[in-house]
Amino acid sequence: MTVTLYGIPNCDTVKKAKGWLEGRGVDYTFHDYKKLGASAEKLAGWIAAAGLDRVLNRAGTTFKKLPEAAKAGLDENGAIALMVAGPSMIKRPIVEYDGGVLVGFKVEDWERVFS
Repeated sequence: MTVTLYGIPNCDTVKKAKGWLEGRGVDYTFHDYKKLGASAEKLAGWIAAAGLDRVLNRAGTTFKKLPEAAKAGLDENGAIALMVAGPSMIKRPIVEYDGGVLVGFKVEDWERVFS
């Protein structure tokens, strides 16, 4: 199975996810949003698979600091533009695996996919 883990290396949840994968012997490639970004096409694919509300990190500081005008009436294209410009606004981790995408780190979901 091909597995790519997307995130930010200093994020505690990403660290937990990495440890979980490593503890189960799951080989993966790590993609650092901060250094490598995420393309609009990649983000659109994740949104198609999981939904905008799961992919856009509205709870994070970066999103909360945006002017109200940038957040008001935010549609998918606008959200994608924000996430491309500010990868901290992408939920983490996101994992692509053969046949799907996981957003966030919920052990029960991960066990279902990787067991």
